[in-house]
Amino acid sequence: MEMYILKFMKKSLTTHEAKTHLSRLIEDVLSGVEVIICRGKLPVVRIVKYQADTESPARPKVGVATSAPVKYSADTFAPLSDSETLESWGMK
Repeated sequence: MEMYILKFMKKSLTTHEAKTHLSRLIEDVLSGVEVIICRGKLPVVRIVKYQADTESPARPKVGVATSAPVKYSADTFAPLSDSETLESWGMK
């Protein structure tokens, strides 16, 4: 049940035909053909070439810095002084 409409370059086929010829359908879509998959005579799916979303930024690769390094003061990891107890920080 293949149907070509030259004006719009559409191809209509059943789900069974789509499963059987998926690789060929992908090539057709990449060349500009719009593919319609039907259940019986009812169209249910339209396959078109993927268009990347230009608004969303690309994901960074793993291991690439995504922000500036964190800077610590010299005493960040120093032990607490006698006046700085856990109670003074509300932790006990």
